Amino acid sequence: MAQSRSNNLVVPQARTALQQMKMEAAQELGVQIPQDGYYGNMTSRETGSLGGYITKRLVQMAEQSMSGRQ
Repeated sequence: MAQSRSNNLVVPQARTALQQMKMEAAQELGVQIPQDGYYGNMTSRETGSLGGYITKRLVQMAEQSMSGRQ
């Protein structure tokens, strides 16, 4: 059975903030984001490092948020 993937945001209002986070992460890692939005010419290492870095930052933000509630 084929799985479909979607990049639909749970909170669509977060799109701008996530895009900004992606740009900041790319700049910090020295990864050039394609202007045309096509990531097919990037290496798996580049896209993986970018995704991993963003995930790490999102987890840190969640932990900080949760620590204030406990």
